[in-house]
Amino acid sequence: MTHTQNYLSKVNQNEFFNMSKFVVTENFKHHTDEELPNSYNSDITSVYNEEMDYSRNSHFYAVKNEIGEIIGTIRALKWDYINPLPIQKMFGINPLLCLSGNSVNEIWHIGRFAIKKGARDISLLKKLMVSAIAPICKHEDNIAFAECDAKLLRIMTLMGIKTKIVGKSIDYLGSETIPVSIAYNGLINFYNENKYLMQPAITVQTQNTTLLPNSVVFNA
Repeated sequence: MTHTQNYLSKVNQNEFFNMSKFVVTENFKHHTDEELPNSYNSDITSVYNEEMDYSRNSHFYAVKNEIGEIIGTIRALKWDYINPLPIQKMFGINPLLCLSGNSVNEIWHIGRFAIKKGARDISLLKKLMVSAIAPICKHEDNIAFAECDAKLLRIMTLMGIKTKIVGKSIDYLGSETIPVSIAYNGLINFYNENKYLMQPAITVQTQNTTLLPNSVVFNA
């Protein structure tokens, strides 16, 4: 039995560059056999600049181990209806056209999800996910959008998160990436069952621990 202390914390702007580097690095590790492309440094800079632009309306979280190493990240962004969301940039999808006439309170985007390769405990995914969806679950008319790979989408479904595919998938960084919307009703049960994970805690991993596949990422 292995005991590991994992600490969940909100990321400050002075940590954004390290978070951006982690997200880009883990994307390539998971999807391209750890081969870093020539665009690696420019990709980090692009992610960093975008997160700085979003920082006023975003919540960026990281889980670190007992020696301060990053093992997971995620970001929730409240849309200001001015700056385009990643789903608009990548897929050309207007979130407002995906609402099917339903009333909406706030529109959010979940992104920058990455887990260190080799850290496969599914409780880590749950801890990051419940942190990102907490503000979305404050109002029943809130909705979120995300772009995630097919493996992660299957895992989210198994965990009880209900999503709706809103566009055709694309190949991105070696994986099938799918645009989805996630309404309050598709999140609230998962949130209520796992919100205790938002508190810093000691996680215990055993041989019976449910493991993630080797590659699940909300693409950068």
